[in-house]
Amino acid sequence: MPSRTMIEAIRSAMDVSMERDERVVVFGEDVGFFGGVFRCTEGLQKKYGASRCFDTPISETGIVGAAVGMAAYGLRPIAEIQFADYMYPAYDQIVSEAARLRFRSANDFTASMVVRMPCGGGIFGAQTHSQSPEALFTHVAGLKTVIPSNPHDAKGLLIAAIEDEDPVIFLEPKRLYNGPFDGHYDRPVVPWSKHPLSDVPDEHYTVPIGKAVVRREGSAVTVLAYGTMVHVAEAAAQDTGIDAEIIDLRTLVPLDIDTIVQSVEKTGRCVVIHEATRTSGFGAELAAQVQERCFYHLEKPVLRVTGWDTPYPHIHEWDYFPGPKRVGEALVEATAKD
Repeated sequence: MPSRTMIEAIRSAMDVSMERDERVVVFGEDVGFFGGVFRCTEGLQKKYGASRCFDTPISETGIVGAAVGMAAYGLRPIAEIQFADYMYPAYDQIVSEAARLRFRSANDFTASMVVRMPCGGGIFGAQTHSQSPEALFTHVAGLKTVIPSNPHDAKGLLIAAIEDEDPVIFLEPKRLYNGPFDGHYDRPVVPWSKHPLSDVPDEHYTVPIGKAVVRREGSAVTVLAYGTMVHVAEAAAQDTGIDAEIIDLRTLVPLDIDTIVQSVEKTGRCVVIHEATRTSGFGAELAAQVQERCFYHLEKPVLRVTGWDTPYPHIHEWDYFPGPKRVGEALVEATAKD
């Protein structure tokens, strides 16, 4: 079984899907001849031709609008938004068209489409290349939102998203693109070579959308994380020696609330982590869900460790991220005896 980076795993998912189903098409800015700014689509145009992997004008509204039309026609488009920060012009198409098509047509049409977006910081991309806008999608009925934390899941989840009958927002943490890391990030993001890559099968497989996984079993506190923050949570647990149970959500909507409740009822404590800004972030939804379902099992309030409530701070990028130190402090606070 070959070891792959997340970029290679995502490319493999599209390759496998395009080979199996001629309805699958890939398009976006620079994804064809150039292979994408992060090379996720490299080689696909050469293999499948310019009618199935092609470049578009610099128009996010046009990219997503075309994807909605293609999906209604019966194709299975994979639209790439070059950076998640660029999706705002297309937000109306995502919300008003893709998310609502099945409902407004009384199930006559569906939007079986995927919108791929690199998200998060770590490349010194400043305010317009580093945002984590997942909460903007989780609030929209009709959308599914997926954020993988490793190459194996990235391939399986992307194939599942391509085969899903409804629109899926597929967010790809840029800090994980070129290989896993142990959460103790320093400047720069690389090198990754000292960390093993994930084993990713060549063949077709899926990881179910809507199913979380326990990455680290523990009994002292439940940690809810996704994407890059899963690795940061693991580093914090290792640094502090706290017996934390770390849940990788993988899918934000639909949310695997059963796995979360089972863990919190066991530990009686919960810490939520995400890179996005704190106010109205997805962590607030997680905290509310835990409080509603696990109130009588909680020994302490649910804690959140997040980005700052500021525009993305380029100079202070590495302080903005929740790191092992800040997460570790939350773990200590959550498990402290009164």
